[in-house]
Amino acid sequence: MSDYERKKLELELKFFTSKNFEKPADCRNADQIRFYVKELCGKIEEYKSRFNYVPGWAYSLLAQYNAQQNSFIQQEFKNTYR
Repeated sequence: MSDYERKKLELELKFFTSKNFEKPADCRNADQIRFYVKELCGKIEEYKSRFNYVPGWAYSLLAQYNAQQNSFIQQEFKNTYR
């Protein structure tokens, strides 16, 4: 895969995520984040199988969503068991 093709794939994925996803810090609840994680995992798998390439920032974004989800879950746990 050429550098041009990689850049093109990165731009396509970046456009998709910016158009369809909110930033992890802007998410309002754990269900919303679960949806984004599922969609992003699907895109990552699609890129792996179709192009054998996934931009590194996609994994970073997934980690940010997971961290935010863990924060929501921890807060929910605290509120439930106080």
